[in-house]
Amino acid sequence: MTQNAKRSRLQSEIDENLKRAFEEVVNQDVPDRFTRLLDQLRAQEASGASRAEESDDA
Repeated sequence: MTQNAKRSRLQSEIDENLKRAFEEVVNQDVPDRFTRLLDQLRAQEASGASRAEESDDA
């Protein structure tokens, strides 16, 4: 086996292992505490946007 073929095979194995490892992470559910934090941030943004609209109307 040539040096390039060995590197190519090794690179393919590394790629597959990384894909497998990250696929597990991507498929995990977002923890509840992060979901709650995101909801709070969205509520704050919406509240800030409505306040900005009110001050623009004044």
